[in-house]
Amino acid sequence: MKGILVIIDGMADLPNKLLKDKTPLEAAHTPNMDFFATRGEMGYMDPVKPGFIPESDEAIVSIFGNDLSSSSRGWLEAKGTNIKLTRGDLAFRVNFGTTNSKGEVIDRRAGRTLTTGEAHELARAITNRVKMPFKFTFISTVQHRAALVFHGGFSENITGNDSTYIMGKPKKNGICKPLDESENTQYTANIVNEFLAKAHEILIKHPVNKKRKERGLLPANYLLIRGAGIEPPKLKQYKKWISPSYMPLEIGFSKVSGMKVTTFDYPKLKKLDAYENLWDGLKKACKFNIKSIKKFKKSFDYAYVHIKETDLPGHDNKPIEKKEMIEYIDKTFIKFLRKIAPPNKIKIVITADHSTPCKLKAHSADPVPVLFYNNSAILKEKKFSEKEARKGTLRRIKGKELLKKVGFVK
Repeated sequence: MKGILVIIDGMADLPNKLLKDKTPLEAAHTPNMDFFATRGEMGYMDPVKPGFIPESDEAIVSIFGNDLSSSSRGWLEAKGTNIKLTRGDLAFRVNFGTTNSKGEVIDRRAGRTLTTGEAHELARAITNRVKMPFKFTFISTVQHRAALVFHGGFSENITGNDSTYIMGKPKKNGICKPLDESENTQYTANIVNEFLAKAHEILIKHPVNKKRKERGLLPANYLLIRGAGIEPPKLKQYKKWISPSYMPLEIGFSKVSGMKVTTFDYPKLKKLDAYENLWDGLKKACKFNIKSIKKFKKSFDYAYVHIKETDLPGHDNKPIEKKEMIEYIDKTFIKFLRKIAPPNKIKIVITADHSTPCKLKAHSADPVPVLFYNNSAILKEKKFSEKEARKGTLRRIKGKELLKKVGFVK
């Protein structure tokens, strides 16, 4: 194996008072990342372009050298869920969310307490009881996430209905709107809104949500959709890459990009503690990444490793949890890379797909740090962090430049 790209989702952050005005990465004890930093180069990257706030799909698509127009979040999510897709099928990424009696979105993730069993039960109810003049597939995936596909000839030129918080105040849930005046686009927007209304009526009356309210939990009473897509994105191919992936988006992206995908079943959320579930998932992911690289390091030239869990504390304003997750990744997976990279002359790149500052509870346009280990001469002591990366010799680059910059592509 020649190189390994590690993307730690939403790792980049801003200084936080709870961490003595350090970022989670800066505050974390990361001796193995720092080992690579002293023997390589650092820099910082705009995943898409300066000033642009990327979603995860946009960042990944760009980092792998594709035009942003090639991104199709819904299609990639559906592909990663193994839904059978044909041209013209309309795919969406979905959240189970919560609205109040005024129709305001009060939580985009149903409090992160929706168990796997509850999500599957709600998904079955929607599948069995929503009647539409066409076939559709609705599958719950991990925690509050789901994928939705309308089978037939639809338009993707519509908005989603996912109105997020602005300045901490909830917004009334939107409707899907057509983005052009064609008859098919108008029809698609109308039929999607009809589906969402029917699903909402089923969800608000469902025993699962009645029991959740009795227990003082937020009901999963609304579907928030985004990323409409009807065609497979035209992505650059990476046939000599292995991708140990476990979230639908990354699985779908890797498949469409021609990578060899290995995966595992994410731990089910059975209790109310979403972070206990995230830790179970993180531990399993790190072990699986190590196992996959050991198995395929002689069969593939490169590996794309994407670790998801660190993004969630950013969205939830939990800087200490984010710091601890970074430390765990360092002492397990990165420690493994430290053992195999020098003797095998494997290049290592560690970065993030976007910044998710805890105090913003959302993605931001801030550039992310990049660490490139190429076993060069040991320089002065360095710590891998946003602050130190800005001083690095790689300087500031765009996402599309990364793989060429580090020699992973020609």
